[in-house]
Amino acid sequence: MGKDAKKKEPAGKGKGKQAAGGSDEGASKDKGGSKGGKGDKLGTCNFVKARHILCEKQGKINEVYQKLQEGWLDTGDKVPPAEFGKLATQYSECPSAKRGGDLGWFPRGKMAGPFQEVAFSTAIGATSPPFKSTHGYHIVLCEGRRG
Repeated sequence: MGKDAKKKEPAGKGKGKQAAGGSDEGASKDKGGSKGGKGDKLGTCNFVKARHILCEKQGKINEVYQKLQEGWLDTGDKVPPAEFGKLATQYSECPSAKRGGDLGWFPRGKMAGPFQEVAFSTAIGATSPPFKSTHGYHIVLCEGRRG
């Protein structure tokens, strides 16, 4: 049976079959299947609209995140983009700070590894916890997804 399972995985992926056991997750991520619940749009979109705050020092990004927690996140609220933008203007060390951290719409593959992973996996309207990339420490606010 183990050999059969190994044979089914490549055949199932190559032919795009969703009936093969265990391939629904991969199919919904690659093909945009609608059975994935919360993963429906997270892994299937080609563009994301996001804002971010970039800080060189971890202590500074943690300070910003604490402000987000105290203002909205601790009570389960979403951070309004305008309020996130105010904090980005005040704290971010990225040129996008002048635009409230607004990065606009960008395609999959444009941003560096960890940043892209977080931007494309954060739910619309949600704010990521701080994370490190090659450019420093970030917080991302996802504003939208498409195609």
